[in-house]
Amino acid sequence: MKEVQDLIKWSKRSYSHLPWREKRSLYHTLVSEIMLQQTTVSTVLNHFERFIEAYPTVTELAKTSEDEICIAWKGLGYYRRARNLRKAAIDIESKFEGKIPLNYDDLISITGIGEYTANAILSIGKDQQGLAVDANLERVISRLFGIQHSKGLKLQKKIKDMFNQGDLSFGKVKSYRELNESLMDLGRVLCRARNTDCAICPLRKKCLAQISGDPLAYPEKPVNKVKKYFELELLRAVVIRGNKVLGYEKNEDEWLSGQIEIPTFIIRSEDGSFNGYDKWKGSYKSTLSIKTSITKYKITNYVITPKKSDLPKSTRYKYYDLDLKNVNFSTTSLKILNKLDVT
Repeated sequence: MKEVQDLIKWSKRSYSHLPWREKRSLYHTLVSEIMLQQTTVSTVLNHFERFIEAYPTVTELAKTSEDEICIAWKGLGYYRRARNLRKAAIDIESKFEGKIPLNYDDLISITGIGEYTANAILSIGKDQQGLAVDANLERVISRLFGIQHSKGLKLQKKIKDMFNQGDLSFGKVKSYRELNESLMDLGRVLCRARNTDCAICPLRKKCLAQISGDPLAYPEKPVNKVKKYFELELLRAVVIRGNKVLGYEKNEDEWLSGQIEIPTFIIRSEDGSFNGYDKWKGSYKSTLSIKTSITKYKITNYVITPKKSDLPKSTRYKYYDLDLKNVNFSTTSLKILNKLDVT
């Protein structure tokens, strides 16, 4: 299909400079694909090369501690991905002598590598036949081939089945790496979820959704799935002693597990079932407030600077060095400490 070749030329001309494409390796593909999950390309661009410089190989990554990799992950969010990447490196080191396997079943046996990442390693990293179906490919292929189906896992499975059965024709494919990356670029740049630039899309003449006159109708939106956000008000306590600050390490079953958070309490929550922190009892006088969000919560953080004796007693509290680069403080804790200029 000539249009697919035009798409690949557009992609290579515009985005071959991405660092994980300039210096290709299976390891770079693994790191970049996990970074890019739930994160924009522009954000990953600010972190990828620095991360690779710190951990240039699977072996080096496998040696790191959870705290170290979370610190190196700062700014990318969703720290579970960082911990999963570390676990994957440890598995690859112990089970496959530090070499990323090129067998699908071996790949998905590795902790932290799921179906999508395995397909990305094979199709993008090794240029084997396959599709790494993420949200961008799901949307682009649904529109290109006019697949009317509600977006989500069922649609992704339908696309994979159609591809495996030969029902998706891209013409003569010279490189599945180039095909996957160009479709990803198209979904990220021109064929977005809420708006499209069909007039300059290389696939516009073959795209059934564009020909229908309503490309945004593909894929179908899930019925009655309105996302509910809850307002949450938290009290954050900054207690300084010399060049240290009071904090505690989050448990595995808590938000931001493994990170250091300053003492935090619930003031008010629209979600009656939320119990991520203890409730604050009594009055307070805030010196600062900042807005943040996480998952389904829009959070107003009120900051106080009390004495330790003013806080409820907790055996979890200890003093941490005010070393914002090397101590794994949570992002909100970092924002507050920076705002107060206590370092």
